[in-house]
Amino acid sequence: MESRDKINRQSEKGVCYSKLERKSITSPSVIVIGAGFAGVTAARALRDASFQVTLLESRDRIGGRVHTDYSFGFPVDLGASWLHGVGKENPLAPLIGRLGLPLYRTSGDNSVLYDHDLESYALFDMAGNQVPQELVTKTDLVRQEFSDDMSIQRAISIVFERRPHLRLEGLDHKVLQWYLCRMEGWFAADADTISLKGWDQEELLPGGHGLMVRGVTKIVRRNNGVKVTVEDGKTFLADAAVIALPLGVLKSNIINFEPRLPEWKEAAINDLGVGIENKIVLHFEKVFWPNVEFLGVVAETSYQCSYFLNLHKATGHSVLVYMPAGKLARDIGKMSDEAAANFTFTQLKRILPNASEPIQYLVSHWGTDKNSLGSYSYDTVGKSHDLYETLRIPVDNLFFAGEATSTDYPGSVHGAYSTGLMAAEDCRMRVLERYGEQDLFQSDMGDEVTFSVPLLISRM
Repeated sequence: MESRDKINRQSEKGVCYSKLERKSITSPSVIVIGAGFAGVTAARALRDASFQVTLLESRDRIGGRVHTDYSFGFPVDLGASWLHGVGKENPLAPLIGRLGLPLYRTSGDNSVLYDHDLESYALFDMAGNQVPQELVTKTDLVRQEFSDDMSIQRAISIVFERRPHLRLEGLDHKVLQWYLCRMEGWFAADADTISLKGWDQEELLPGGHGLMVRGVTKIVRRNNGVKVTVEDGKTFLADAAVIALPLGVLKSNIINFEPRLPEWKEAAINDLGVGIENKIVLHFEKVFWPNVEFLGVVAETSYQCSYFLNLHKATGHSVLVYMPAGKLARDIGKMSDEAAANFTFTQLKRILPNASEPIQYLVSHWGTDKNSLGSYSYDTVGKSHDLYETLRIPVDNLFFAGEATSTDYPGSVHGAYSTGLMAAEDCRMRVLERYGEQDLFQSDMGDEVTFSVPLLISRM
């Protein structure tokens, strides 16, 4: 990998324009690739800065991995749904305040592992018997300091090898597997791939949590702008581009960058992890479960553990959401939607043997959806947390945004939002600097300002 100095030198480069070229253009132009939260944020900010903005999206909707389905007759989120950190420190707080959006607070606890209040859990063993609450509240993961990085799973094994008296058996062991299952759900990855050193590097905000077709084939960058080609051969030209694509799509190499991205950028793309967490949503005629946030079942391994989000408590609708992650999500993803719903109902009957049959179901496919190829990023074993920042650094007139470019808030909507703003500001400053008119089009990119410059949204 190239040195940080070389990376910084690369990021200092930009497009060069003569004053003659500048006079023939009414305003700077930018192509934003990807209409997820980061892309829409960057497009709006640059439009407010009087850029000509073309926003390209491969789906027939905007939002990316934020997707609300209305097929039940009421909204159900199949993608991102929590606002982690309900407070003024959250980058989304001003936007939510201006829009007057209501939030349902699900907890006041800020731990990565215990991302909801423990008292709201109803845990059951494999026989369907409820786990005593005192066992839930006293069980915790043991974290030991090691000189070398390793997986969370390996670290726990070593602790038990060195301190056999801490080894858990019986129901205690099953509850430990439950917490591993919850950690795997948080990172959308398996415990044997999650970095011990990196798992808690995300900055956790106070305030609890709130519940809320054709694609680009080629991106060419030259010293006078960028050219983006889509599958039908249509091209788009602009001064610069904001790349707001999911990490899974970047990893797939389905987009040809010309010239190739630098080795340090490709390494960041390859070395960051992208996890999978899907949602199987079951709609019932009436509620037959306890009024808790989550219903969980403990088992011998985290793979066999299950948990359901109770949407009835937050929304009043008789809906449970099953959320498998990692290998379990990949295995369920190979099933048909009907088979996945039947499997989910079987898991529910382990908890509530007399459960009624669902009347409707929905199944997400974030891992196999070619427009996402994963849910969100995480730190893999032996790789630096700085990779998020490396992925964000511009390359000439290409600027990068998305949750996988957020050092402080990876894997989150507010991380995507904040990097969208940063990419827009970097793009604005770089392009106007190259025009030699840096004082033009000045605006506070957080203000609600309306300009006459149009925003073109095109389905690729």
